[in-house]
Amino acid sequence: MTFDPDAVKTLAFDSYGTLVDVSGVAESLSEHLDDHDPSLVARIWRQRSLANAMVGNAIGEYDAFYEMNRQALRATLETVGLDLPEDEREEILATYHELPVFDDVREGMERFGELGYDCYVVSNGNEEMLESLVGVADLEGLLEDAISADEIEQFKPQPELYRHAADEIGTPIGEIAFVGAGWWDVPGAMNAGMQGVWINRSNARWGPYEVDPDLTIDSFHELADTLETA
Repeated sequence: MTFDPDAVKTLAFDSYGTLVDVSGVAESLSEHLDDHDPSLVARIWRQRSLANAMVGNAIGEYDAFYEMNRQALRATLETVGLDLPEDEREEILATYHELPVFDDVREGMERFGELGYDCYVVSNGNEEMLESLVGVADLEGLLEDAISADEIEQFKPQPELYRHAADEIGTPIGEIAFVGAGWWDVPGAMNAGMQGVWINRSNARWGPYEVDPDLTIDSFHELADTLETA
């Protein structure tokens, strides 16, 4: 399926990796890692967090994302052979409350609002994390709401979370365009019935899936340009 801007009534956005840059944890990691590559450790941490979420979905166990991220950080440090004390681990973990915002986010959100689209966040993050994200990104007044996996205790890419979001938003799921940077997240939204917009912020590889994104963009401005022509 190709992107149909005329069908879009509402926009939903992933949070981590889409609105804020999760690689920003590398700066905090660098203060504690000595000879280890902080960017590599950050990537391992992120992948372990995602793996924990997907395994939790599969076996019916749930922890709030912040707690799961805490466990993923500990496992990552053990993998690279580091034994940091708890207070240092907590200092690193707290970086998730102040991640850097991508440059196109606020202006892009303003454009979406000017075009008449209500904007929502649909995230694996728990409520406290999302509150800090919205504050740091200065998105208050530009978002209608932030919908968390905590509400149904299932993480993306399970279809239940996207469908729950559509119910909360009150827009038919086929009239929602979901915007995400995750190569695993956007297909989840599409599988649930949303139009999938992949913002490839990290030069990642899509797939391997038989389905392609409905639309691939480099920035929020590109999506705004596409919607403006509808």
